[in-house]
Amino acid sequence: MGLDAVLEEIRKKGQQEVNRIRSESQQEVNAILTAAQERAGKIKQAASEDADRQAANIMGQMSSAANLLVKREQLNAQKELLDQVYQNALRACAGMPESSHRQAITTLLAEAKKQVPEGIVHVNTRDRKTLEQVISANPEFKAFSLGSDVDIEGGVIVESRDGTLQLDLSYRTFLDMIWESGLKDASDLLFG
Repeated sequence: MGLDAVLEEIRKKGQQEVNRIRSESQQEVNAILTAAQERAGKIKQAASEDADRQAANIMGQMSSAANLLVKREQLNAQKELLDQVYQNALRACAGMPESSHRQAITTLLAEAKKQVPEGIVHVNTRDRKTLEQVISANPEFKAFSLGSDVDIEGGVIVESRDGTLQLDLSYRTFLDMIWESGLKDASDLLFG
């Protein structure tokens, strides 16, 4: 075998070894790339699922916040409407004819007399003359005297002579009692 043949043999073996190393390297590269792609796919899927979860949470929070805002606005509107009804009821009581105020004052003084046998009676400016007439026309109320005018829609406020007891028998007080006890029923009727 000549030197050329030996060199050719070495070259062949070298080329085969290069080809084998390249082939193994390519297989290793392919295996690494496949593993990396699988890992990247898993990371991408996990990130996508996490993003979907976060988006669902955010949508849920936004929906809850919107529902809460709508409920708050609805309750505010209902409260405003109920306040208007309350004020209209007070105005209606105040706007009753003088004969109704006279009857109410007489009834309220009779009720007050049970707790305050003698005292000072306060009314609004509109009912002052009516109170004077009721006291002077009814001997049972002679222990009551006319007090100063007060800012009420109607009714009376009776104070004992020594000032230790005061009965608020004004229309507003009665309406407040009725309002408190019947507010839930009224709200259920109005707003279901």
